[in-house]
Amino acid sequence: MKGFLGLVLLAVAGCGTVTIPAARPPVSPASSASAPTTTPSPSVTTKKRAAPLGTAPPTWLGTRPLPRTSSGFGLQKPTPPELRNRRFTLPDRLPMLPGTGFAARITDPAPRSVIRRSTWQHGCPVRAGDLAWIRLTFRGFDGHRHTGELLVNGAVARDLVRVFHQLWDHRFPIEQMVITGRSQRHARPTGDGNDTAAFNCRPVRGATVLSQHAYGLAVDVNPFQNPYEKGSLVLPELAGAYTNRSWRRPGMILPGGVVVRAFRSIGWTWGGTWHSLKDLQHFSENGG
Repeated sequence: MKGFLGLVLLAVAGCGTVTIPAARPPVSPASSASAPTTTPSPSVTTKKRAAPLGTAPPTWLGTRPLPRTSSGFGLQKPTPPELRNRRFTLPDRLPMLPGTGFAARITDPAPRSVIRRSTWQHGCPVRAGDLAWIRLTFRGFDGHRHTGELLVNGAVARDLVRVFHQLWDHRFPIEQMVITGRSQRHARPTGDGNDTAAFNCRPVRGATVLSQHAYGLAVDVNPFQNPYEKGSLVLPELAGAYTNRSWRRPGMILPGGVVVRAFRSIGWTWGGTWHSLKDLQHFSENGG
């Protein structure tokens, strides 16, 4: 089409069509006289207004490792002011899926290139060939359309697409959705991560038994706004401000809310209902 338009334009030009500049009004003798010169007023430097606190990621996000405690987790610290009402979305790492609304693509089994950048290795309780790669759109805290990815057990891939379609329809915001890699799992904790993710070949926190994440049968949603709590331990370590569930902020999972209802519609249960601890970010197929 562009080539056709180019030919049309060339043909028109060949027929003698030229661009005529807009006519200028005649200059009167009075106006042709030299006008007195004026000194331009100095430009006024205006300060760029800073984004409201919490709406833009701080420059130090993810770069300040915490000292480790004897339990292996990072040292608990108060939530920084920039993260007390956290409502920004990080840049996408995948190309945008086509369209304007919700979209999803399931690749089952997941490509080897995707498996290689995950935490999968020989000895994990699920075969690499049983994992599916989901690319899907989600709404960011900025209200815009973003594209993320999940690595999940292929048996639940379609169910999870239905869940995230419901979150899209209800405009539930998500900060980031990328696959957990080995480098992330073994990195020193910074206590400020917020990745919505599924497969992670690891044990349950503070235990040796394997997590449902190791089977691709669990999803964590906005972990910072929905932390893990057990006694004095809060994970992520800087998310203590979000243990106050009476202060309702964007991205929080609430009892009876859209996220709980969406996962319940496929038979999954919420870690926020557990008694010995609260895993407010966590949903799983078998309740574990």
